[in-house]
Amino acid sequence: MKISVAISCLLATTATTTYAFSFVPTHRANLITTTQQKQQQQYGSASKLVMKDSESSEGGSKFSLSNLFSGDGKSSSSSLRGSSTSSSTLLEPHPSKRDHINPLNALYPPNRETIENERVNSSEGGGSLPLPFHSSVTSGVLPNGFSYIFLPNRSPPGRFEAHLQVFSGSADELEPQQGIAHLTEHVAYMGSRKRERLFGTGSQTNAYTDFHHTVFYAACPTLAPGRGSTPMLPMALDALCDVMEARCDPSRIEKERQAVLSEMTMVNTIEYRVECQILSTLHRENRLAKRFPIGKESLIQSWKQDDVKTWHRTHYRPDNVLLYIVGDLDPTVVEKTIQDKFGHLTAEKQGSQIKIQELKKEASQLADAVVGSTMKQAQSWHYPPVRHDFCVGEGVKDILDEAGETGQLIRNDAAKADEDEISIYDIHLQQPYDLDDKVQFLKEAEMSPGKIIRPHIFKHELLQNFSFHLFAKRPVEPIKDIASFRRSLARRVCLAALQIRLNVGGRSDDPAFTFVEFNQLDSAREGCAVCSLDMTAEPNRWEEGVVTSISEIRKLGLYGVTPGEMERYASALLTDAEQLAAQGDMISHSDQLAYLMETVANGHTFMSPEQSYAVTEQALSTLTLEEVNEAAKELCAHITGLKDGEASSSGVVVAVACTPKSATEGDAMASLNEDKLCAAIRKACTVDVKPVEDVVVPHTLVTPDELEKAMKDHPPAWEPGQFSDGTPNTPADRITRPFTLRRLGNGIRVGIAQNTAESQRGHLRLVAPGGRDAEERFGFKAGSLAVGARAMQEGGSFGRFSREQVELFAVDHLIMVEINCNEEALTMDFVFPTTNVGNSGYGDDMKLGITGTESVMQIVREILIEFNWEEDALNRSKQSYRTAHESLGKSLEGKSTEMIMEAVASGDPR
Repeated sequence: MKISVAISCLLATTATTTYAFSFVPTHRANLITTTQQKQQQQYGSASKLVMKDSESSEGGSKFSLSNLFSGDGKSSSSSLRGSSTSSSTLLEPHPSKRDHINPLNALYPPNRETIENERVNSSEGGGSLPLPFHSSVTSGVLPNGFSYIFLPNRSPPGRFEAHLQVFSGSADELEPQQGIAHLTEHVAYMGSRKRERLFGTGSQTNAYTDFHHTVFYAACPTLAPGRGSTPMLPMALDALCDVMEARCDPSRIEKERQAVLSEMTMVNTIEYRVECQILSTLHRENRLAKRFPIGKESLIQSWKQDDVKTWHRTHYRPDNVLLYIVGDLDPTVVEKTIQDKFGHLTAEKQGSQIKIQELKKEASQLADAVVGSTMKQAQSWHYPPVRHDFCVGEGVKDILDEAGETGQLIRNDAAKADEDEISIYDIHLQQPYDLDDKVQFLKEAEMSPGKIIRPHIFKHELLQNFSFHLFAKRPVEPIKDIASFRRSLARRVCLAALQIRLNVGGRSDDPAFTFVEFNQLDSAREGCAVCSLDMTAEPNRWEEGVVTSISEIRKLGLYGVTPGEMERYASALLTDAEQLAAQGDMISHSDQLAYLMETVANGHTFMSPEQSYAVTEQALSTLTLEEVNEAAKELCAHITGLKDGEASSSGVVVAVACTPKSATEGDAMASLNEDKLCAAIRKACTVDVKPVEDVVVPHTLVTPDELEKAMKDHPPAWEPGQFSDGTPNTPADRITRPFTLRRLGNGIRVGIAQNTAESQRGHLRLVAPGGRDAEERFGFKAGSLAVGARAMQEGGSFGRFSREQVELFAVDHLIMVEINCNEEALTMDFVFPTTNVGNSGYGDDMKLGITGTESVMQIVREILIEFNWEEDALNRSKQSYRTAHESLGKSLEGKSTEMIMEAVASGDPR
């Protein structure tokens, strides 16, 4: 019974995540494979395709990106900060270096100055007023083209993180280089002697490779422990600079080759295969369909020193990297150290060491095409070198067309010839190649005149359930002014409203699906925003699940949200922003850096939490229902437009279904094909839908009269805490540190501790000792407590309130609840705000609701004395365990774990 709304606290993103009485994940599978830790996704989504090293100093803490923000701007070789000298004048120009937009995007100093001047000159409160920049952020470009960003941060104090981002990943690989970006990442960092100097200092280092980039990082103390006042920043930057000058020794290449081949075996799971099928279909018009980071085994086995060095020297150039530093450091010292450590690098020297001439020539052709016909040059240097079949409204120009008209795309002299060299070079890999997987993803179907869908079916015997994924790709809208910020808020309100509707529908008496989510995320790794419907269902109910989920989205697109939904989710957005602002300087380095990297990547303006809260309050105070419903119409246009006669978006809608493979005659999955999938989608588009009616949501679950009567019948009283292990009793009338331990008069034991690490948030755990161990002691059937706990999670009706009313009460008050049963106890975990929530209105007109603390106490009370047990919730609980059990036989890891646990427990059936 996870009662929650997790509306993203990164306030400029269009991504909205919501939960309500559900275990299901809510993020579109982000597709990364790591060598340090396999990230598992439920319901057929895959471990991420980012290749991340398993070796790290001091434990190598994991770092991952969420798909949220970034920007654009022009690069320049002019000196902005510092100076450097170079003997590169005697060397030839680098064969792959081209004039391109600067990766700092909005934080590129000339761009930032222009935007800040516009803000000063704009009328106060105007719709196009630029958003304010975080005042503490420092950014610049060295004379050699090396770009950097620094953000001072003191959480935790005495530490910092430095991340070096190289804007070349697997999507930049040539045909004989598939997998070399990942191998070079291993060789460059794992083989660095200067990185080894960080060992024993309390530092963590690691690296990872994705479609669009390779990232190396070091998280360190500001001063070396046991070495007096020796600063660690020069040591960390030495290690990162060593990456730029990697020796690529044959012995290190051989060692890392074995590590990469081992990773290739580890990631070859059914989840990985599903994600490859999805991405290959979604991006069949560009390089991402054929350039997965793991690469090709036959090529990895064959590479020598010159192969690795050619890739490294081609892409590891000062103009093709960006250094991020976040931490407890002095800005002046940081900038001087960056100049000292990286100022000597030159692209010309790197180019002079490229040995394989054939690859050198083709890489030069690729570089021409990158700046001449890709999103990387047209919008953000962080993006992979791709184009997209965008699904956008009528009359909206493709970004590549706009960039060509404005001169953003750089054309060479051959453009005047009959055939342009850029168009001749197959940058988007539309031709067949010898190493291509033997899979055909090119079929497209016409749903109705002019409305195109790209269907694909993936069947495999290891799949347990039917999963359905419907996609539309759209350009990322940089959030740089009040107008774009308002549109992002409107989208988030729509997504939150729809997700709660879907969650409620998923817990009906007979739900058509076991999981469903509709979302839109800005994805720097894909170079676009991806609007996705992800749904899983029992195989024999696949068509019903498709029809029901699409119908709900059509309902949002045609009728929008209700006034009650508008007020509810706008209030939640504001409360989220307020809580983030209250954290101030308590946001960790890693969280700040992840937000900064994604913000810069997609061209959004990087604001402080306090600035975000002020802008959010300003935007929401005037946001109208009409604006929100217009956003709903745009979000759902690719689905509503599939119906014949409805206005549609131009472009292609992508549909992927993943199903269990069955040869049984008459089995629904055995006969499923692309034509039947399209027919189900077409059927869903013809279902008549009606607008949603507002639900009356209680502002409180316990009225003042009920509370007064309860206190009269059962007067509350505190009693001293009592212990059986010899610990002295704790007083009932005094706060103690670090914990205050007491008992209520009814016997409930209470422990309270204050934690200032997360402002305006609380965590409550209710523990009922016993757990699954009590099943045998009390004569319960094996598994009954676990199934009962899951039934409570699936349910949520209290007393006179329906499940939907309780769920929306939790949404209004930003409460998350999770109920679990382990071997020792039944636990209920609640995360809640401590401030007034469920407020209405803004500014002086705001009417305060009850505090999150009071609302969570009301939910705890209702669970204990008024919980309604529901038969359908019990059935869903049983089904979830049945599905999990059946899937064990199709998972080597899961089955192995089950057998080990069974042996350890001596065959105990629990």
